[in-house]
Amino acid sequence: MRRMADALAHRGPDGDGFHVEPHLGFGHRRLSFVDLEGGSQPMTTADGAVLVTFNGEIYNHVALREALEAAGHLHRTRSDTEILLTGWREWGVGLLDRLQGMYAFALWDRTRSELLLARDRMGEKPLHWTVLPDGTLAFASEIPALLTLPGVDRRTDPMAIEDFLALGYIPDPATGYAAIRRLPAAHFALLRRGEAMLPEPRSYWRPPTRAVAGSADAAAELRARLTDAVHLQLMADVPIGAFLSGGVDSASVVALASRKVGLSTFTIGFSGPGDERPAAASLAARFGTTHHAEEGEQDYLAAASRVAEVYGEPFGDHSAVPSLAVSRLARRHVKGALSGDGGDEVLGGYRRHRFHSLVEAVRANIPPGMRRAVIGRLAAWYPNLAGAPRWLRAKSTLTELSLDSALGYYGTVCKLRDARRQALLSPRLRTALEGHSPSRRFVEAMDEADPDDPLLAAQRTDILTYLPGDILVKTDRASMAHSLELRAPFLDHNLVEWGLALPAREKLRGAFGKHVLRRAMAQDLPHDLLWARKRGFAAEIAGQFRRRAGEIGARLRRGALGDSGLLELGEAQRLVAEHEAGAADHSQPIWQILVLEAWLAREAGLAPAEERAAA
Repeated sequence: MRRMADALAHRGPDGDGFHVEPHLGFGHRRLSFVDLEGGSQPMTTADGAVLVTFNGEIYNHVALREALEAAGHLHRTRSDTEILLTGWREWGVGLLDRLQGMYAFALWDRTRSELLLARDRMGEKPLHWTVLPDGTLAFASEIPALLTLPGVDRRTDPMAIEDFLALGYIPDPATGYAAIRRLPAAHFALLRRGEAMLPEPRSYWRPPTRAVAGSADAAAELRARLTDAVHLQLMADVPIGAFLSGGVDSASVVALASRKVGLSTFTIGFSGPGDERPAAASLAARFGTTHHAEEGEQDYLAAASRVAEVYGEPFGDHSAVPSLAVSRLARRHVKGALSGDGGDEVLGGYRRHRFHSLVEAVRANIPPGMRRAVIGRLAAWYPNLAGAPRWLRAKSTLTELSLDSALGYYGTVCKLRDARRQALLSPRLRTALEGHSPSRRFVEAMDEADPDDPLLAAQRTDILTYLPGDILVKTDRASMAHSLELRAPFLDHNLVEWGLALPAREKLRGAFGKHVLRRAMAQDLPHDLLWARKRGFAAEIAGQFRRRAGEIGARLRRGALGDSGLLELGEAQRLVAEHEAGAADHSQPIWQILVLEAWLAREAGLAPAEERAAA
């Protein structure tokens, strides 16, 4: 347990705690925010019968405390952790429905011989588990803590590798290791000592499946709801700052937070026309924040090894690199920070949301047979004009039109198309997949939603897949690697439910998504920012990979990837060669292959790839 806790020291540098009894042990690393003196963990009830170890924040703990004390419960601390103990005694598993926050926790009830493992609705905080050869259940916030245990099965999960290459991340409940699983977002598992089988995790929350009539002034209501969420998430006994990228979401959070507290803001930029530092500095001056900005690191070959180390499994979103940098910058000044994460998912801000809605409107008027027979053939014939003007790039539109709704949406988020990906997989890996398809979860998610509301169907699918699998994994590991707690007001579950259920006309209008947010923040944010195109972190990764194709090829030839037998190295090298020649932009799959190679090298105990490539 001490080795496990040491592997998580970055998540809690303020202290540790342990509890051991027959059949059970809890360890904890603390990053203290509320009740700095009284919030130590593991925490027990006064009679010692209930015990909890908890990562996260319960933002409504004051209101819950009042309700519990009115019901006769006594509290010894001001900590939000203690609410889990008394809340369990009062409401049992019903406690989860009342929590407003981000959390992963394990709670042991000695009188019932029950262990509750639970994770927040959106998946902001992680919880991994495995079963050791002697039948012991072990769980931890991050995979590397489990790998300290003797006997952990470290074999690779072939289906997870297929998902990673397709999507750029490994969706819940899988990890890169076949024997290590992740508790899915909005799920809990209730285990009883002595049971031979682990129970299947159960869901306690799902996003809405239908829109409802909008309010008379949706913009005003959004502003009030977002203000409440921002103010609630400023709860802390230590300084809280905010990330400021120069986009609408983070600027909205900073605008509302700066009205309540003095705020420090943080920006990472990259030299060139997409540098967000000037826009962020202007916003910081507008809101009177203490602003800090730095230029980001752009050596993505070296960064692949760092990402493999921090994430503990393959992770293919290269914006993890600037996320690590801005977290490092912020931690020099504050212990926690607010972010704008979730705004796109909740309010329809991604370009693919507009694209899918438009395609669905066209698809509804084309018979299915014609879609597949005529448009499918046309899509196959049409050239892939990746570098051409937008109006000439019709291949993806035709391809999605030719497919059913869910498969069409899957196609818009797929990082490496099925045919090219299958060519990249080794015969051994293709055999091990046993018919597995990364598209399956997209079909399941879209089948739940109102078929007449394609925007809601796309948003729900992102909430259930991309948000917990990519965005929140990226931000949690990047921030906690630097002992920084990141909070996302847009992901307040009450705001999420309200935003998803808004009629599509409130979110999409013309060429812009998040229309309701732009109206809500019109009094605070400059017009040019509100109606600018989405930019995100700018990085010159494609050009760097083109210039350094020789280094990339040398790295792929040396050791770990070839020894793994997972990929066809010749096909990987063809991707690099096509990218170098400018025939296509393969920077995303090349990045994924580099991270996969770095993870495999760590598993094999090899030196970092850049050292091997130079040898």
